[in-house]
Parts: sequence; C-alpha cells; structure tokens
Amino acid sequence: MKKSIRGIVKKRKGLGRKLGYPTANIEVDADADEGVFVGYTRIKNSTLPSIIFIGAPEMFGDKEKRLESHIFDFDGDLYRKEIEVEIIKKLRDNRKFESAEALVEQMKVDEKQARGYFKDTLGHSTG
Repeated sequence: MKKSIRGIVKKRKGLGRKLGYPTANIEVDADADEGVFVGYTRIKNSTLPSIIFIGAPEMFGDKEKRLESHIFDFDGDLYRKEIEVEIIKKLRDNRKFESAEALVEQMKVDEKQARGYFKDTLGHSTG
C-alpha cells in the first residue's frame, strides 16, 4: 500500500498533545483514503516510525480532512517545517467515538499494534 504525502506542518488546536499523542498535521487531498495507518515520517535526513491518521476528527466538531502523524518517541517543534509521510499499512477505518476517553483507549490499541508492526516486521523496537 505504500504511499507518500508531503506537506508543511500546520498549527491546529493541539488536541493530540492534550490527549497524550502530539501530531504533525499536514493537508491532504479530499479523496485521500481515511483511517489509521502505520508508516514513517521523514524530517530532513531522519526517517521515524509513526502512526498516522487521515480524516476529519469529527468527535471534536472538525469537518476538514487532514493527515496527523504521531511520531513515536519524538519531542520537537515541527511547525512550518516540511515533512514527508510514508504510509505502509492500514490498521483500521476512521470512526467517531463517544468520548475523548474512548478515543484515547482506541489510540492506545492502535499504538500497540503499530509498535508491534515495527518490532515484528522490521526487527526493531520503537520503545
């Protein structure tokens, strides 16, 4: 399924950070496949394991589709920097959650699956 998307990181509401999953947000085409994916985020010469969401976070009243990349074990400021996100594998479809707590619980499951993918498929751990 490999696909790459480039863009400039834009500042949003910071909801990912508040939920414990800070993300780098870039624009995507309206016809981009929605869901949660395993992949990599490239920043200059670094290629970092990531979990990627594409869609509109409707639970928070947002209707604008975008790509949000949570880079594992990364802490840095990427605003206004160009990144490239490589999508490797889809984990699940996008869906609306009843509460922020339910979303965070699912994000933990998604993270565990994604980290397992990197460990099992590529032979290295992401933390």
